[in-house]
Amino acid sequence: MRATIIILLFIVALFAKEDRVDIKAQILEKIFLNIHIDKGITLWCDNKHLLEELKKSSYLIVTDKCAAATIIVVENKESIESDENCKNKPIFVLNYELLKNIPESFGAFFWKKGRPNIVIIEPRAVFQNIRLSKELETYKEEKVW
Repeated sequence: MRATIIILLFIVALFAKEDRVDIKAQILEKIFLNIHIDKGITLWCDNKHLLEELKKSSYLIVTDKCAAATIIVVENKESIESDENCKNKPIFVLNYELLKNIPESFGAFFWKKGRPNIVIIEPRAVFQNIRLSKELETYKEEKVW
C-alpha cells in the first residue's frame, strides 16, 4: 500500500513538472507574439524541454541553433557565455537575477511565490530596436530592481 502511494505521488510530480513547461511555453508564446523587431523573431532557448515545447507553436519560428536566432531565451547564463554565435543578440531571460547579470537582456519571465511574473526593461528594449505592443505596456519598467 505504501509503495503504491509513493508511486502515485511520483507520477503526479512528473506530470506537474511537464505542465509547468507547457504553461511556460504558452506564456512565452503570448509574450513573443507581442514583440516586434525588424529582422522578424526566430527563437532559440538553452532549455531543451522548453525549446521542444515552443516548437509546437504554429505562430513562432524556433531554431535549434543559437546562430540562427534573432532572440535568445536563456535559463542558464553559462550556456551562452562560451558561444560566440550567441553574442550581441537580444536576450530574454527566465530568471530575474539573470536580468541583472546579463546587460543584453531586455526582459524576463519567472515564477515568484507560485505566480508568473513578466518584466520588460524599456530602455534596453528601445536600445535593441524592440517594439512592444500595447498588450505588454503594463510589464514595462525603467530599470532592474
